[in-house]
Amino acid sequence: MELICRQAEEKDLNQLVVMLSDDALGAEREDTSRPLNPKYIRAFEQIARDPNNEVIVIEHSGQPVGMMQLTFIPSLTHVGSWRCQIEGVRIRSDYRGQGLGKRMLAWAIARARERGCRLAQLTSDKQRPDALRFYEKMGFEATHEGFKRKL
Repeated sequence: MELICRQAEEKDLNQLVVMLSDDALGAEREDTSRPLNPKYIRAFEQIARDPNNEVIVIEHSGQPVGMMQLTFIPSLTHVGSWRCQIEGVRIRSDYRGQGLGKRMLAWAIARARERGCRLAQLTSDKQRPDALRFYEKMGFEATHEGFKRKL
């Protein structure tokens, strides 16, 4: 299957929000109403202006079928190195199980290396056991205990 990895454009937002909402957890927290909630547009505009943030679309036959956000973070740890935070990883439900997630993460890791990162990191909700197993198969290790606090 031929895929294209590219920077997301504002015209992709409706489909990206649908992908973000396409599971039990996302359905509870995302807003798929139309017209698109302007908060998504404002967030996208801020991400697009930030040279250390990228929303990546995985496209097949001209349609977004996957997405992720990469944030490049400078750090004093690891001798002042950069790290890549991978967030919002989604594959459209009718494309799951075809190896797209594996290809997409391999692309993200190559992109992180290209940007000079020494570490790639991500989080996944503990309520997504399939995702946790997938990330482990992709070489990610659960070396830290993460904490989040809703504000």
